[in-house]
Amino acid sequence: MPFPLPRAVLAATLLTVFTPAIAEPVQDARLQGALQTALSLNRMLNPFRIKVEVDGKQARLSGEVENNVERQLAEDVARATHGIEQVDNQLQVNPELVERPLELRAYAQRLEDATLAAVIRARLLWSRTTEKAPIDVQSSQGVVTLRGRVDSAEAKELAGVVARTTDGVYLVNNLVSLDTAAMAKARQSPVGAPDGPQPSDSWIIDKIQNSYCFSRNLDGLNLKVASVDGMVRLSGEVVSAEQKTIAVDIAREIIGVRGVDADLLKVATKVEG
Repeated sequence: MPFPLPRAVLAATLLTVFTPAIAEPVQDARLQGALQTALSLNRMLNPFRIKVEVDGKQARLSGEVENNVERQLAEDVARATHGIEQVDNQLQVNPELVERPLELRAYAQRLEDATLAAVIRARLLWSRTTEKAPIDVQSSQGVVTLRGRVDSAEAKELAGVVARTTDGVYLVNNLVSLDTAAMAKARQSPVGAPDGPQPSDSWIIDKIQNSYCFSRNLDGLNLKVASVDGMVRLSGEVVSAEQKTIAVDIAREIIGVRGVDADLLKVATKVEG
């Protein structure tokens, strides 16, 4: 008569036997979802119906694209997806794909414009100058229109700067007007401490880093941000003194920032030769 296994040993044995069978399909589904999302977010590839299948660390791509550039790009996106090591590229090139891509590109443009407007609204909301300003943002093919009435010329100007420096914007129509009555009232009110609770340092760091990533003027990957009680320290490297000034100005505008130390933010030295 065999001795019964202890419960702990039995549980470990069952986990070893059954976990891979359950975990592998889940992992495949996660990778498939990640890759499908990456393809859908790519502005060159989202017009096409690309089917993704994942088996372990291999991805299989099928469907049709218009040319070999798009076929290769889809493969490159797959290879760049974390967890994918091999790509079976079965995409077919069909130069006759015109009507559907045009329709989907129009749809993709609408999504891109909606996202662009949302990014600008978010950046305005993070700024101490424009957080409460009733500014409407609309985008059409990268042309942004700002409307609203604000109580300071600074808010109008900053709204235009935020829109113009957002990556993906081609032109800004700043139709924001000045509310003279509100401006007069604002001048009568003493300038005091910011309203509301002090944001956390993690919130401040996140908003500064996101502002850098959304800005056409900066390489957010080379900029490091730290904050202690709203005192922000910037480090890393920028390519010019102008970029350093922009980085400091963006950080200083974020709600909750009490000061910005940029001594460790270096300007790259040009190499002769």
